[in-house]
Amino acid sequence: MAVLNKIAKVVAKPIPRMITPKGHAVIDYANVGMFLGTTAWFWRRNQRAAMASLICGSAELAVMLLTDYPGGVKKFLSFQTHREMDYALAALCATIPDSLALEGGTRGNSFDFRVLLSHCWAS
Repeated sequence: MAVLNKIAKVVAKPIPRMITPKGHAVIDYANVGMFLGTTAWFWRRNQRAAMASLICGSAELAVMLLTDYPGGVKKFLSFQTHREMDYALAALCATIPDSLALEGGTRGNSFDFRVLLSHCWAS
């Protein structure tokens, strides 16, 4: 039993944070810019894809503006809470193409790429 506890502690040991809060804010702004740019790009091509991108970008912007870190405006959420909400936003962005019945191709790949990026820098 002691061996299992040691293995669990090693496996569950938190990964060190590589990105500073300021760097995280810069990446968040870039992510919002990508989503809003994708909204503009999809607007005449596919309304569903444009709306999905707008929803994801707006949700990310709202969380970002309410976070207590460089780049945040209201300082309502702690940085730790922001990181936890990043996982929820990544899940939202991963599932929204299926929820809105978007077909594959560039529309699906666009969301997959952003979800991958969001998940990587959230941890």
